[in-house]
Amino acid sequence: MTEWKAKRFWTSAAVAEAEGGFQVQLDGRPVKTPGKALLVLPTRPMAEAIAAEWDAQEDEIKPLTMPVTRSANSAIERVTVFRHEVSAMLGDYAETDLLCYRAEGPSDLAERQAKAWDPMLDWAADHYGARLIPTEGVLPIAQSDTAVTALRAAVAVVDVFPMTALHDLITLSGSCVLGLAVSEGRLTPEDAFAMSRIDEEYQAELWGRDEEADAAAQARLDQFLHAHRFLGLCSDG
Repeated sequence: MTEWKAKRFWTSAAVAEAEGGFQVQLDGRPVKTPGKALLVLPTRPMAEAIAAEWDAQEDEIKPLTMPVTRSANSAIERVTVFRHEVSAMLGDYAETDLLCYRAEGPSDLAERQAKAWDPMLDWAADHYGARLIPTEGVLPIAQSDTAVTALRAAVAVVDVFPMTALHDLITLSGSCVLGLAVSEGRLTPEDAFAMSRIDEEYQAELWGRDEEADAAAQARLDQFLHAHRFLGLCSDG
């Protein structure tokens, strides 16, 4: 039995103002989410990016080639509905932030981690009043309530659409601090992602590269870069 596939049914996609923001219209009909909610976007640049994705579809609609549309759908259908839960989950990363767990050895790996990660912990302390304490090894340590509460608060005030991007920035890096640093413009997404992979890159240098692992890392980087792009589209600037 052949699986049914959605086909292109419109001639052109256009952006129109709508109550609460902007929408994409296909031959005058507004785009909806998979759950049939109106796809209302916070900025014209985001709406234009989504319109471009729909215009780029050929005979068969391929959702995997429409990342901005998919992220906007997630913002409306998931983050809006479960905002408190998403914020709490992201805030949990402050308690076990990647930057706090250092190698016990070799010394050159520990030095790489300290050189890259210590300045970011200092930034979090200065910017948010959140002083996280590093440790050696992987056993969890308790961070101060003050630090964790400050980082949770920084996440909680983020709007729904930017929080959709922040979700990927934090979960893909394993670090609340790195995710917030990218969202604040303190780090480029490329630098933040590289910082999150110091251990993996060290092992690759030591034992040789693995094509499958490299492909998986590239896929995660692509997701990370998309999250940063989506975050930028949340602003008119």
